[in-house]
Amino acid sequence: MTGNQPATAAVAAPLDLHVHIVGNGRSGSGCWLDLRGGHGLVAKFLLRQLGLAIGMDAPDFDQIYVEHLAAWVKTSSLGAVVILAHDRVYDVSGEPRPPGRGFYVPNDYVLKLARANPQFLAGVSIHPARRDALEELDRCLAEGAVLMKCLPNCHNIDCRLPRYQKFWERMAEAGMPLLAHTGGEHTVPQVKPALADPRVLQLPLECGVNVIAAHCGTRGGLVDPDYFAIFSAMTEEYPNLYGDTSALNLPLRSRHMQDCAREPLASCLVHGSDYPVPVSGLGAFLRGFISWRDYRRCRKLVNPLERDYRLKRALGFGSDHFTRAWNLLAGEPLRRARA
Repeated sequence: MTGNQPATAAVAAPLDLHVHIVGNGRSGSGCWLDLRGGHGLVAKFLLRQLGLAIGMDAPDFDQIYVEHLAAWVKTSSLGAVVILAHDRVYDVSGEPRPPGRGFYVPNDYVLKLARANPQFLAGVSIHPARRDALEELDRCLAEGAVLMKCLPNCHNIDCRLPRYQKFWERMAEAGMPLLAHTGGEHTVPQVKPALADPRVLQLPLECGVNVIAAHCGTRGGLVDPDYFAIFSAMTEEYPNLYGDTSALNLPLRSRHMQDCAREPLASCLVHGSDYPVPVSGLGAFLRGFISWRDYRRCRKLVNPLERDYRLKRALGFGSDHFTRAWNLLAGEPLRRARA
Protein backbone atom coordinates (compact mmCIF):
# COMPACT_ATOMS: atom_id res chain seq x y z
CA MET A 1 0.00 0.00 0.00
CA THR A 2 1.21 3.53 -0.78
CA GLY A 3 -0.32 6.84 0.19
CA ASN A 4 -0.72 8.35 3.63
CA GLN A 5 -4.48 8.76 3.63
CA PRO A 6 -6.35 7.17 6.56
CA ALA A 7 -6.52 3.40 6.20
CA THR A 8 -8.54 0.71 7.91
CA ALA A 9 -6.18 -1.24 10.13
CA ALA A 10 -5.74 -4.88 9.26
CA VAL A 11 -5.56 -5.89 12.90
CA ALA A 12 -6.94 -4.39 16.09
CA ALA A 13 -3.82 -4.80 18.24
CA PRO A 14 -1.53 -1.75 18.46
CA LEU A 15 1.92 -2.07 16.89
CA ASP A 16 5.12 -0.32 18.00
CA LEU A 17 7.45 -0.27 15.00
CA HIS A 18 10.45 1.41 16.65
CA VAL A 19 12.02 -0.74 19.38
CA HIS A 20 15.78 -1.09 19.74
CA ILE A 21 17.75 -4.22 20.49
CA VAL A 22 21.20 -3.79 22.02
CA GLY A 23 23.78 -6.30 23.16
CA ASN A 24 27.45 -6.75 24.01
CA GLY A 25 27.88 -10.05 22.14
CA ARG A 26 29.39 -11.96 25.06
CA SER A 27 26.70 -14.63 24.72
CA GLY A 28 27.27 -15.11 20.98
CA SER A 29 24.64 -12.72 19.60
CA GLY A 30 27.14 -11.02 17.31
CA CYS A 31 26.33 -7.61 18.80
CA TRP A 32 28.84 -5.15 20.13
CA LEU A 33 28.45 -2.07 22.27
CA ASP A 34 31.01 0.69 22.77
CA LEU A 35 29.49 3.82 24.27
CA ARG A 36 32.26 5.73 25.96
CA GLY A 37 32.14 9.21 27.46
CA GLY A 38 28.85 11.06 27.33
CA HIS A 39 27.16 8.40 25.22
CA GLY A 40 28.05 5.78 27.81
CA LEU A 41 26.49 7.85 30.58
CA VAL A 42 23.32 8.20 28.50
CA ALA A 43 23.21 4.43 27.91
CA LYS A 44 23.59 3.69 31.62
CA PHE A 45 20.77 6.10 32.40
CA LEU A 46 18.52 4.42 29.83
CA LEU A 47 19.12 0.99 31.35
CA ARG A 48 18.62 2.25 34.90
CA GLN A 49 15.26 3.84 34.12
CA LEU A 50 14.16 0.48 32.63
CA GLY A 51 14.93 -1.27 35.89
CA LEU A 52 17.85 -3.22 34.41
CA ALA A 53 20.25 -3.45 37.33
CA ILE A 54 23.01 -5.03 35.26
CA GLY A 55 26.24 -3.76 33.74
CA MET A 56 26.52 -3.40 29.96
CA ASP A 57 29.52 -5.76 30.00
CA ALA A 58 27.75 -8.57 31.89
CA PRO A 59 28.01 -12.00 30.19
CA ASP A 60 24.22 -12.44 30.21
CA PHE A 61 23.34 -8.84 29.32
CA ASP A 62 21.92 -9.70 25.87
CA GLN A 63 19.57 -12.38 27.19
CA ILE A 64 18.35 -10.27 30.11
CA TYR A 65 17.69 -7.27 27.84
CA VAL A 66 15.54 -9.37 25.48
CA GLU A 67 13.67 -11.11 28.30
CA HIS A 68 12.95 -7.75 29.92
CA LEU A 69 11.61 -6.36 26.64
CA ALA A 70 9.46 -9.43 25.98
CA ALA A 71 7.90 -9.06 29.43
CA TRP A 72 7.07 -5.40 28.77
CA VAL A 73 5.39 -6.28 25.48
CA LYS A 74 3.40 -9.12 27.03
CA THR A 75 2.03 -6.88 29.80
CA SER A 76 1.21 -3.92 27.53
CA SER A 77 -1.65 -3.04 25.19
CA LEU A 78 0.59 -3.83 22.21
CA GLY A 79 0.09 -6.80 19.91
CA ALA A 80 3.64 -6.72 18.56
CA VAL A 81 6.79 -4.64 18.27
CA VAL A 82 9.30 -4.28 15.45
CA ILE A 83 12.76 -4.94 16.89
CA LEU A 84 15.58 -3.16 15.08
CA ALA A 85 19.01 -4.23 13.92
CA HIS A 86 21.77 -1.63 13.58
CA ASP A 87 24.35 -1.91 10.79
CA ARG A 88 27.97 -0.76 10.82
CA VAL A 89 29.14 2.56 9.37
CA TYR A 90 30.45 2.38 5.79
CA ASP A 91 32.23 4.79 3.49
CA VAL A 92 30.57 5.73 0.21
CA SER A 93 32.95 3.31 -1.50
CA GLY A 94 31.42 0.42 0.45
CA GLU A 95 34.34 -0.05 2.84
CA PRO A 96 33.31 -0.62 6.46
CA ARG A 97 34.80 1.88 8.86
CA PRO A 98 36.79 0.42 11.77
CA PRO A 99 34.55 -0.28 14.77
CA GLY A 100 34.43 2.74 17.03
CA ARG A 101 32.02 4.25 19.47
CA GLY A 102 28.42 3.19 18.95
CA PHE A 103 26.80 -0.19 18.69
CA TYR A 104 26.11 -2.99 16.25
CA VAL A 105 23.19 -5.42 16.09
CA PRO A 106 23.38 -7.95 13.21
CA ASN A 107 20.37 -8.76 11.08
CA ASP A 108 20.69 -12.45 11.90
CA TYR A 109 20.17 -11.71 15.58
CA VAL A 110 16.86 -9.84 15.19
CA LEU A 111 15.66 -12.39 12.63
CA LYS A 112 16.41 -15.15 15.14
CA LEU A 113 14.63 -13.30 17.95
CA ALA A 114 11.58 -12.72 15.74
CA ARG A 115 11.39 -16.42 14.89
CA ALA A 116 11.46 -17.28 18.59
CA ASN A 117 8.87 -14.74 19.77
CA PRO A 118 5.64 -14.11 17.80
CA GLN A 119 5.34 -10.64 19.33
CA PHE A 120 8.68 -9.62 17.78
CA LEU A 121 8.88 -8.59 14.10
CA ALA A 122 12.30 -8.14 12.49
CA GLY A 123 13.44 -4.72 11.34
CA VAL A 124 16.79 -5.15 9.59
CA SER A 125 19.51 -2.59 8.92
CA ILE A 126 21.47 -2.57 5.65
CA HIS A 127 23.85 0.19 4.59
CA PRO A 128 23.15 0.67 0.85
CA ALA A 129 26.86 1.24 0.15
CA ARG A 130 27.64 -2.36 1.11
CA ARG A 131 28.84 -4.44 -1.82
CA ASP A 132 26.34 -7.12 -0.82
CA ALA A 133 23.49 -4.69 -0.04
CA LEU A 134 21.04 -6.07 -2.63
CA GLU A 135 21.84 -9.68 -1.76
CA GLU A 136 21.45 -8.97 1.95
CA LEU A 137 18.13 -7.24 1.32
CA ASP A 138 16.78 -10.24 -0.59
CA ARG A 139 18.07 -12.63 2.07
CA CYS A 140 16.43 -10.69 4.87
CA LEU A 141 13.14 -10.45 2.97
CA ALA A 142 13.16 -14.20 2.46
CA GLU A 143 13.73 -14.72 6.19
CA GLY A 144 10.81 -12.54 7.27
CA ALA A 145 12.09 -8.98 7.67
CA VAL A 146 9.27 -6.42 7.70
CA LEU A 147 11.17 -3.12 7.32
CA MET A 148 14.64 -1.63 6.93
CA LYS A 149 16.03 0.87 9.44
CA CYS A 150 18.88 3.33 9.13
CA LEU A 151 20.18 6.53 10.72
CA PRO A 152 21.53 8.56 7.78
CA ASN A 153 23.37 11.03 10.00
CA CYS A 154 24.99 8.27 12.09
CA HIS A 155 25.42 5.56 9.46
CA ASN A 156 26.88 7.98 6.87
CA ILE A 157 24.08 7.39 4.35
CA ASP A 158 23.26 10.20 1.95
CA CYS A 159 20.08 8.64 0.55
CA ARG A 160 20.14 11.06 -2.42
CA LEU A 161 23.22 9.50 -4.03
CA PRO A 162 22.38 8.04 -7.47
CA ARG A 163 24.46 4.93 -6.72
CA TYR A 164 21.81 3.89 -4.18
CA GLN A 165 18.92 4.07 -6.63
CA LYS A 166 18.87 0.34 -7.44
CA PHE A 167 18.71 -0.44 -3.75
CA TRP A 168 15.72 1.86 -3.22
CA GLU A 169 14.02 0.46 -6.33
CA ARG A 170 14.42 -3.08 -5.03
CA MET A 171 12.93 -2.04 -1.69
CA ALA A 172 9.97 -0.46 -3.47
CA GLU A 173 9.46 -3.56 -5.62
CA ALA A 174 9.48 -5.79 -2.52
CA GLY A 175 7.17 -3.49 -0.54
CA MET A 176 9.86 -3.02 2.11
CA PRO A 177 9.37 0.27 4.02
CA LEU A 178 12.31 2.41 5.10
CA LEU A 179 12.38 3.66 8.69
CA ALA A 180 14.92 6.50 8.62
CA HIS A 181 16.02 8.66 11.52
CA THR A 182 15.38 12.40 11.12
CA GLY A 183 16.39 15.19 13.49
CA GLY A 184 19.32 15.33 15.89
CA GLU A 185 20.73 12.24 17.59
CA HIS A 186 22.49 12.12 20.96
CA THR A 187 22.43 8.45 21.92
CA VAL A 188 25.06 7.34 19.39
CA PRO A 189 27.73 9.42 17.59
CA GLN A 190 26.77 11.33 14.44
CA VAL A 191 29.01 11.09 11.37
CA LYS A 192 27.31 13.79 9.27
CA PRO A 193 24.70 15.75 11.26
CA ALA A 194 23.33 17.45 8.13
CA LEU A 195 21.96 14.08 6.95
CA ALA A 196 19.30 14.36 9.67
CA ASP A 197 17.33 16.61 7.28
CA PRO A 198 14.17 14.84 5.96
CA ARG A 199 14.93 16.21 2.47
CA VAL A 200 17.73 13.61 2.31
CA LEU A 201 14.94 11.03 1.81
CA GLN A 202 13.79 12.44 -1.53
CA LEU A 203 15.31 9.75 -3.77
CA PRO A 204 13.84 6.70 -2.00
CA LEU A 205 10.49 8.49 -1.96
CA GLU A 206 10.70 9.12 -5.71
CA CYS A 207 11.63 5.47 -6.23
CA GLY A 208 8.32 4.50 -4.61
CA VAL A 209 9.54 3.38 -1.19
CA ASN A 210 7.15 3.90 1.72
CA VAL A 211 9.41 6.02 3.93
CA ILE A 212 8.79 6.52 7.64
CA ALA A 213 10.67 9.53 9.01
CA ALA A 214 11.43 8.62 12.60
CA HIS A 215 10.74 11.45 15.06
CA CYS A 216 9.14 13.60 12.31
CA GLY A 217 12.30 15.70 12.03
CA THR A 218 11.91 17.11 15.54
CA ARG A 219 14.76 18.58 17.54
CA GLY A 220 16.67 16.09 19.69
CA GLY A 221 18.93 18.62 21.48
CA LEU A 222 18.90 22.31 22.32
CA VAL A 223 21.18 23.30 19.44
CA ASP A 224 19.76 20.89 16.83
CA PRO A 225 17.88 22.25 13.83
CA ASP A 226 14.12 21.67 13.95
CA TYR A 227 13.03 20.04 10.69
CA PHE A 228 9.41 19.48 11.70
CA ALA A 229 7.98 22.11 9.33
CA ILE A 230 10.01 20.65 6.45
CA PHE A 231 8.77 17.13 7.23
CA SER A 232 5.18 18.31 7.51
CA ALA A 233 5.35 20.07 4.13
CA MET A 234 6.92 17.00 2.51
CA THR A 235 3.95 14.83 3.53
CA GLU A 236 1.79 16.99 1.26
CA GLU A 237 4.16 16.47 -1.67
CA TYR A 238 4.87 12.75 -1.18
CA PRO A 239 1.89 10.45 -0.50
CA ASN A 240 4.31 7.65 0.48
CA LEU A 241 5.95 9.65 3.28
CA TYR A 242 4.99 8.87 6.86
CA GLY A 243 6.41 9.81 10.23
CA ASP A 244 6.60 7.94 13.50
CA THR A 245 5.98 9.41 16.93
CA SER A 246 8.96 7.68 18.55
CA ALA A 247 10.63 9.67 21.34
CA LEU A 248 8.09 12.47 20.95
CA ASN A 249 7.31 12.02 24.65
CA LEU A 250 10.67 13.62 25.45
CA PRO A 251 10.54 17.25 26.66
CA LEU A 252 12.13 18.88 23.58
CA ARG A 253 10.47 16.71 20.94
CA SER A 254 7.06 17.02 22.62
CA ARG A 255 6.81 20.59 21.32
CA HIS A 256 5.07 19.30 18.19
CA MET A 257 2.91 16.59 19.77
CA GLN A 258 -0.33 18.55 19.43
CA ASP A 259 0.39 19.26 15.76
CA CYS A 260 0.99 15.54 15.19
CA ALA A 261 -2.33 14.58 16.75
CA ARG A 262 -4.28 16.87 14.40
CA GLU A 263 -5.33 16.28 10.81
CA PRO A 264 -4.15 16.28 8.13
CA LEU A 265 -0.78 15.25 9.61
CA ALA A 266 -2.27 12.70 12.01
CA SER A 267 -3.16 10.39 9.10
CA CYS A 268 0.50 10.35 8.04
CA LEU A 269 1.85 9.09 11.36
CA VAL A 270 2.43 5.69 12.92
CA HIS A 271 3.22 4.63 16.47
CA GLY A 272 6.73 4.05 17.74
CA SER A 273 8.29 4.36 21.18
CA ASP A 274 12.08 4.38 20.52
CA TYR A 275 12.51 1.97 23.45
CA PRO A 276 14.73 2.09 25.55
CA VAL A 277 14.58 5.90 25.28
CA PRO A 278 12.81 7.30 28.38
CA VAL A 279 9.11 8.11 28.25
CA SER A 280 7.92 11.22 30.07
CA GLY A 281 4.74 13.25 29.87
CA LEU A 282 6.30 16.23 31.64
CA GLY A 283 6.89 18.23 28.46
CA ALA A 284 3.34 17.62 27.23
CA PHE A 285 1.91 18.60 30.61
CA LEU A 286 3.97 21.80 30.92
CA ARG A 287 2.83 22.81 27.43
CA GLY A 288 -0.79 22.25 28.40
CA PHE A 289 -1.29 19.32 26.02
CA ILE A 290 -2.48 16.90 28.73
CA SER A 291 -4.13 17.38 32.11
CA TRP A 292 -2.44 16.97 35.49
CA ARG A 293 -4.63 13.95 36.09
CA ASP A 294 -3.53 12.24 32.86
CA TYR A 295 0.09 13.11 33.52
CA ARG A 296 -0.02 11.65 37.03
CA ARG A 297 -1.86 8.51 35.91
CA CYS A 298 0.63 7.78 33.15
CA ARG A 299 3.62 8.59 35.32
CA LYS A 300 2.64 5.80 37.70
CA LEU A 301 2.85 3.17 34.94
CA VAL A 302 6.02 1.12 35.37
CA ASN A 303 5.90 -0.43 31.88
CA PRO A 304 7.55 2.14 29.53
CA LEU A 305 5.82 0.75 26.42
CA GLU A 306 2.42 1.09 28.06
CA ARG A 307 3.28 4.54 29.43
CA ASP A 308 4.15 5.79 25.95
CA TYR A 309 0.93 4.30 24.55
CA ARG A 310 -1.29 5.79 27.27
CA LEU A 311 0.31 9.23 27.03
CA LYS A 312 -0.38 9.33 23.29
CA ARG A 313 -3.99 8.29 23.85
CA ALA A 314 -4.30 11.15 26.37
CA LEU A 315 -2.77 13.50 23.78
CA GLY A 316 -5.61 12.66 21.37
CA PHE A 317 -4.08 10.05 19.05
CA GLY A 318 -6.85 7.77 17.79
CA SER A 319 -6.89 4.00 17.41
CA ASP A 320 -5.78 4.20 13.76
CA HIS A 321 -2.50 5.79 14.81
CA PHE A 322 -1.50 2.62 16.65
CA THR A 323 -2.54 0.15 13.94
CA ARG A 324 -1.75 2.03 10.71
CA ALA A 325 1.77 0.61 10.46
CA TRP A 326 0.41 -2.91 9.87
CA ASN A 327 -0.50 -1.72 6.36
CA LEU A 328 3.10 -0.73 5.62
CA LEU A 329 5.05 -3.81 6.65
CA ALA A 330 6.71 -6.06 4.10
CA GLY A 331 6.28 -9.81 3.88
CA GLU A 332 3.95 -12.09 5.76
CA PRO A 333 2.79 -10.28 8.96
CA LEU A 334 -0.11 -8.42 7.34
CA ARG A 335 -1.28 -11.43 5.35
CA ARG A 336 -1.17 -13.60 8.47
CA ALA A 337 -3.15 -11.00 10.39
CA ARG A 338 -5.86 -10.93 7.72
CA ALA A 339 -6.10 -14.73 7.42
